[in-house]
Amino acid sequence: MPIEINQTVKILFEVRINGELVDGSRSEKPFEFSYGVGQLIPGLERRIINMKAGEAASFRVPAAEAYGEYNPSAIQVLPIEDFAGIEDLKVGMQIQGEDENAEPIQLIVKEINEKEVIIDLNHPLAGKDIDYKVKIDSLL
Repeated sequence: MPIEINQTVKILFEVRINGELVDGSRSEKPFEFSYGVGQLIPGLERRIINMKAGEAASFRVPAAEAYGEYNPSAIQVLPIEDFAGIEDLKVGMQIQGEDENAEPIQLIVKEINEKEVIIDLNHPLAGKDIDYKVKIDSLL
């Protein structure tokens, strides 16, 4: 029986990119979420819908079904004054910001010079295929 929309699901998982472990749950604390309400990337939700409690699977979610393809137009150049309140601004730093609708977004600092800061609005995993190892711990 498929997992139902809004059903609470607990999973154990590993996330790997190019073989490197980048995220995962601990066996003593499964990740808990409500299925079908946007708490997981679409490709992961589609691949676990028919799984049962205790079942395990490994699969790859392509970038387009995860965090999207890398978008070069999401690179922006902003005046350095926009970052005046941030101490020790560094290349590679991830900063929480807001979009035009005051929704939270994550910015990655790509370059800094005397007048400007170049930021990347792409998700850090955009453009990357993601390998998952998942076990359904329980369906509530």
